[in-house]
Amino acid sequence: MRVFKVYSDDKLVELMRQQDMAAFDEIYYRYWKKLYAMAYNRVHAKIVAEELVQEIFISLWVNRATMQVQNLSGYLFTATKYKVISYYERQLTRKTYLEKQTAIVQDRDDTTEQTVLVNDLHEALDREVNKLPARCREVFRLSRVENLPIKQVALQMGVSEKTVENQLLKALKVLRTSLRHYTMSVVMLLFL
Repeated sequence: MRVFKVYSDDKLVELMRQQDMAAFDEIYYRYWKKLYAMAYNRVHAKIVAEELVQEIFISLWVNRATMQVQNLSGYLFTATKYKVISYYERQLTRKTYLEKQTAIVQDRDDTTEQTVLVNDLHEALDREVNKLPARCREVFRLSRVENLPIKQVALQMGVSEKTVENQLLKALKVLRTSLRHYTMSVVMLLFL
């Protein structure tokens, strides 16, 4: 039972500042769907929208003691707007970077060096994928290697689409972290 559902946003923020996790849970419950809908309507990708909203709530909890919030609803919707803008800026930067890297590659004849680099990355990726938990590894293989849509992966594995999305998100986060030392251009080629 949600005892805090009758509390005002201001009261919830005050309690959250005092490290009251139940108050934070109520804020999460109260705003998650609305923020997700806002993010999804702008990015049109479930996993991306979920990740952006999760980042907002993580930031809210981490910065609870120092944040200045006059209007929680306005704060959260503004944060979502800026997360979406930041997401598109990163996408544009990646696209521009990739285009420049592609132009450089086309101007040079480094096929041997590129082949070695790509082979190294594939070996590292295989090692890291093999370290993933079994279900996570299978979801990644079906989604990214065999290019099956999430719905088909869920049917094939006999799990919900949400489970597939969560496992894929987990796999991508782990792989992004473990492969961060590779050049961004090669990693982007693999994940795009």
